[in-house]
Amino acid sequence: MRDLGVGFGYLLKGQRWVARHGKQYNFGLLPGLIALVLYGAALVALAIWGEDFVSWATPFADDWSSPWQGLFRGFLTAVLFALGLLMAVLTFTAVTLLIGQPFYENLSEKVDRDVSPDGTAPESGLPLWRELWISARDSLRILVRAAVWGVLLFALGFLPFVGQTAVPVLGFFVTGFFLTEELAAVALQRRGVELRARLGLLRSRKTLVWGFGAPLGLVFLVPFVAVFLMPGAVAGATLLARDLLGEEIAEGATEDDGDAADEDRQVTS
Repeated sequence: MRDLGVGFGYLLKGQRWVARHGKQYNFGLLPGLIALVLYGAALVALAIWGEDFVSWATPFADDWSSPWQGLFRGFLTAVLFALGLLMAVLTFTAVTLLIGQPFYENLSEKVDRDVSPDGTAPESGLPLWRELWISARDSLRILVRAAVWGVLLFALGFLPFVGQTAVPVLGFFVTGFFLTEELAAVALQRRGVELRARLGLLRSRKTLVWGFGAPLGLVFLVPFVAVFLMPGAVAGATLLARDLLGEEIAEGATEDDGDAADEDRQVTS
């Protein structure tokens, strides 16, 4: 259970790191703001036209008498919006990371340099287009897995008692796992760790991953909050990735103050 606290600690350390490095934080906000606008527009469209879509998809209910037609289609409309909201939570991180790949790659490298005993950071050596392709491909594969879990948990939610107690808790842990994978992928992909190996690393330290990702998944339910926490989440996931790989973190490195310490390391590296 100690790993739960360690994982949560990395989440807090990541937020503290970006708080001390204002330039990196400001750049890291841009992808989240873009994704927020896109998701907001999609959810508004779903709220406006969701009922029309349900009516179109259920022509067999056209002749049903009142109130059964309205209750049935109202229920399906609510289910559709809830599923859309769940998918928004599960995919927001992946889409934001894809939009902001160059921003978050740069941020993650700076965290590595800051906490590395020798002031260096691993580099992939790949061109940007190749990194974007790998990131998009792996994100799609993760989203498929997340969607399967999302549909399964949504179906289990209709079970009496279990659906209202255990399933929501399980949902937060599942969401936290996939969130952590997407965030840690920024640092792990730069080290050449493939998706299958990344998943194996995360499964080997599930409590560490849950300690980091489950609280993050809870606050990410509010996308506006997620925008402001995303840069720190990437920074914290970089620290977590170093832990998973057994890489040393310089003692007291995460407590340095100001942008000057970061820039000094770049000069000497």
